[in-house]
Amino acid sequence: MSELRKREEIEEKFKWNINKIYSNIETWEKDFESLKSQAMKLNEYSGKLTNGEKILEYLKFNEEISRKAENLFIYAHLKYDEDTSNTTYQALMSKIDIYMAEFASYTAFFVPEILSLEDKFIEAEINRVSELKNYKFLIEDILKEKPHILSKEMEELLAAASDCLDAPSAIHSILTNADMTFGKLEDEEGNEVELTEGNYSSFIKSKNINVRKAAFERLFGEYDKLKNTLATSLTASIKTFNFSSKVRKYSSALEASLKPNNIPLDVYRNAIKVINDNLNSLHRYVEIKKKLLGLDEIHMYDLYVPVIEIEKEKIEFNTGVDTVLEALKPLGTEYLDIFKSGIKDGWIDIYENKGKRGGAYSWGGYDTMPYVLLNYNNDLQDVSTLAHEMGHSIHSYYSRKEQPYHYSSYTLFCAEVASTTNESLLIHYLIENEKDEKKKLYLINQELEQIRTTVFRQLMFAEFELYTHETLEQGIPLTADEYNKAWHDLNVKYFGSEMIIDKEIDVEWARIPHFYSDFYVYQYATGYAAASAFSKSILECKEDSVEKYKGFLKAGGSDYPISILKNAGVDMMSNAPIEATIKRFNELLDMIGK
Repeated sequence: MSELRKREEIEEKFKWNINKIYSNIETWEKDFESLKSQAMKLNEYSGKLTNGEKILEYLKFNEEISRKAENLFIYAHLKYDEDTSNTTYQALMSKIDIYMAEFASYTAFFVPEILSLEDKFIEAEINRVSELKNYKFLIEDILKEKPHILSKEMEELLAAASDCLDAPSAIHSILTNADMTFGKLEDEEGNEVELTEGNYSSFIKSKNINVRKAAFERLFGEYDKLKNTLATSLTASIKTFNFSSKVRKYSSALEASLKPNNIPLDVYRNAIKVINDNLNSLHRYVEIKKKLLGLDEIHMYDLYVPVIEIEKEKIEFNTGVDTVLEALKPLGTEYLDIFKSGIKDGWIDIYENKGKRGGAYSWGGYDTMPYVLLNYNNDLQDVSTLAHEMGHSIHSYYSRKEQPYHYSSYTLFCAEVASTTNESLLIHYLIENEKDEKKKLYLINQELEQIRTTVFRQLMFAEFELYTHETLEQGIPLTADEYNKAWHDLNVKYFGSEMIIDKEIDVEWARIPHFYSDFYVYQYATGYAAASAFSKSILECKEDSVEKYKGFLKAGGSDYPISILKNAGVDMMSNAPIEATIKRFNELLDMIGK
């Protein structure tokens, strides 16, 4: 449609069923008032967690109150996302957001009080009070962090300073998103268009080499002008994390990031080693891409150009659903039935409308549906997004169905595995069943690019992070020139001798906001690798592969992520998952290189 429809113009059957949470605002307001009066009673347990019975009583009461707060919070946010211009839901969301900070203060005493108790006493109480055994993992997870918890006064001081300590990230965000401008350049039709961070991705994919080269040089030229400021900002962010790690008595910043989830440091280091041992695959990709694009020389600004263009195919939502269901058949009838019921029962808000939040996500609570927000626009990427977000939602469905409330949420390390497994099964199905050679080539390139950007690129990022944190931990200063050199050398190593590493790319590190979330990006690569291992096992019909995968989906947060994955047959301590991904990358290169 040429003009976006208003929310009320969208048919109800295309909207998610949020009324299942609250039928109207009046019911929400009534529950909100009830929450406010009940939540204050949580404070009454402060200083009284002296035996197993009292700890159990608190945990049960906290769950009851938290579940109510969760429903209120989710409803307000989902209603706001339907139409961000709706002032009624702006107010509702603001009201619950402000209150949730107050709510958090009522439970802040719990962890310090548990940590003040003797480990042997806690262990004895868990054994004595049988119902407390259900919380054993939760309590032991708190106790394991005891060596890294500071005194009450120091914890309060760090909490009070947290906003100031987040300044480098805030500065980077405002500088790169608000203050930096990139001027105008000509698009493929010769029109003068302002270059922004938002539209850069479309320029860099242009078939016209002059357009993508100009965009590349203009964007990174502006970053280069501010490289000293951006280097100072990044150094301050890393020093802040290193300081926090040291204060909390971790041996390194890497340990501070991984140890809370019991992820061995070898998982991080080994992922980088395995990718380094297999960089010849990425070098081969560069050579094939150069040949397919018909280039005499390949530059960094040629990386994102599709090797083949196909005419955009219109895929209606129901057709998209049918395609995904066909692709997910290897997961079995039970999984497909849950998927179908999600479509039928109103999990999904399908189409764009005026004021609706952009993008896509899966979200919900223990007592709600695992809702999915889409902005479905009838193309292949939207079908992939549907598979991805329903992967998250069915993961949440299983976790909440099989686990008690306190173990129903899964960690970030596991979060992208289920969604990416669905995407992996979908792209396998599409490639295997495509008869048109041109379309098949397009799909193969799509999967190659996904592996390049999610595994190779993110582990290059991870290698850069490790270098920067360890260098600063040793007291060696890092300036813009050092950052530039490290980034340049990594690009040379990763892309090989065929790629011309243009000087502009040296400052790309300054553009990556994820570097302000320490040791975060490697999880994209490990998540993709775990998903590849699952999909490979499922497609090869290995014994119990589907049941093991469903075991992973059902585990929630009942154990540490490495253990959950290992129990499901994916050992992230071994090379196998990343090697399986690289093997798939090589298979695709064989297909596209013919």
